[in-house]
Amino acid sequence: MDVTRTAPLLLAAFCGACASTGAVPRPFPMPGSAPSSSSSPDRPAAPRHIDGYALVGTALSFRGVPYRNGGSDPQGFDCSGFTQYVFAQYGVALPREVREQFEKGRAVTPDEVAPGDLIFFSTVAPGPTHVGIAIGGDAFVHAPSSAGVVRVERLGSSYWAPRYVGARRP
Repeated sequence: MDVTRTAPLLLAAFCGACASTGAVPRPFPMPGSAPSSSSSPDRPAAPRHIDGYALVGTALSFRGVPYRNGGSDPQGFDCSGFTQYVFAQYGVALPREVREQFEKGRAVTPDEVAPGDLIFFSTVAPGPTHVGIAIGGDAFVHAPSSAGVVRVERLGSSYWAPRYVGARRP
């Protein structure tokens, strides 16, 4: 691991989580590299390995961007527009809708969740209706309509914990 490259990102994730939630995040283990597969006209190439810590740094750079229903750019995001935009910066094309993002990714258990994984919640209807990005420990970054801006929150909060429906690794 190149400490000179990852240390600033870890520090940014740690400070961002602490400043926004008061929680001290536990570090996630570094994700392993994804297996490669050959591409064909019928099957797209597997996405390249994503540095979850770099992705988190990008996601955190949008804190404070206003919520905008249907928004998918730095002028304003909704939850799935935010995740779609952040992952696109790393060459990963996520679907636009929350449920489609949930169906696309590989399920990971709560113990396997790593920085950069997608975290899903059921907020307004059964099934996944809201999405954010795990940043480490008990924290995630998302674009909630209720708060009005992209922000960091605790997964274990009294609001989010009972609404958790799963995590996916794109």
